[in-house]
Amino acid sequence: MAAVARRHHDPGPEGRPLSTGNWVDVHAHFTPPTTEEQRHTALTAMRELCFLAPQPYHWTVEGALRSMDRTGVAMQLLSAVPQTHDALRTSNDYGAELVTEHPGRFGLLAALPTDDPQAALTEIARADSALRPDGWAVSTTYHGVNLSDPALEPVWDELNRRSAVVFVHPDTTRRPELGLPTPLVEVAFDTTRTVVAMLYRGIFHRHPDIRFILAHCGGALPALSGRLGLLGTQPWVPDGDRFTAAHIAEQLSHLYLDTAASGTDPNLAAALTMVPVDHILYGGDAGVPCSDDHTIAANIAALRNSSNITPAQAELIGRRALDLFPTAAHRLAGPRSGADR
Repeated sequence: MAAVARRHHDPGPEGRPLSTGNWVDVHAHFTPPTTEEQRHTALTAMRELCFLAPQPYHWTVEGALRSMDRTGVAMQLLSAVPQTHDALRTSNDYGAELVTEHPGRFGLLAALPTDDPQAALTEIARADSALRPDGWAVSTTYHGVNLSDPALEPVWDELNRRSAVVFVHPDTTRRPELGLPTPLVEVAFDTTRTVVAMLYRGIFHRHPDIRFILAHCGGALPALSGRLGLLGTQPWVPDGDRFTAAHIAEQLSHLYLDTAASGTDPNLAAALTMVPVDHILYGGDAGVPCSDDHTIAANIAALRNSSNITPAQAELIGRRALDLFPTAAHRLAGPRSGADR
């Protein structure tokens, strides 16, 4: 793609907001209230996984709102996929409370326990009735069950029936590789492995009404999509004879990609070879210790300064989540309550 001339935007030093102001973050995490002991336990676990966090991480709604104001984000679509079914339901309930308290600042992508298809179906029905989430969040693998598992077909059937938006996040419990913390590169390959397996299992083909959003610009998938087209139809690939290069490219082009920690030119260049620009959404990866205001601001600046897209396209990426989440768009457009200011 030819380079695009553009005006430079700096990343916004601490204390001075960026000029985005109305962007919507489709990739934002949250945590129900925790004790100091729980936070220290989490810190110890992170350090054992080569993630050298300097101090315990403490998510609060007040801190999230301040960060949003500093980085120019109008709304976050919150997601979290806790590791027990009880904690997952509690997290969904808490997320819904945050949306009720701050309807113009937060949305909810309710988590699903995809290790148990019936439990996932039950949570879809419960959450839709009681919580009214904006969409759904799943982990690539949950307690050893990958999203490509055939047992999950009833879950995809139901989400397809609902024309659901499903946010796919890599498995945060994966062990580090070669002494490197999982968030650095392993998450990118985890997403890639899962999505390729889903492709070959026919999940995207059978469920065309699900809008899948992949975290981190799809990980390594865009860069490897050409390899799939070149080799993925060969006779030594299981089920490869059911695909053509054009079919693979067409299926992948329907996916949506967020820009969490991936708004840089190399990421965008690869992404735009796989999906159209209107399938790229702003994601900040806020609410976790691997991101902070500085990395979020730098990611936004990279998007707005990109040579792969125009300034107008960057601004559309910043708001594109509203096309997929009309109820959130309605809340954002409405009058702000005192809590939302």
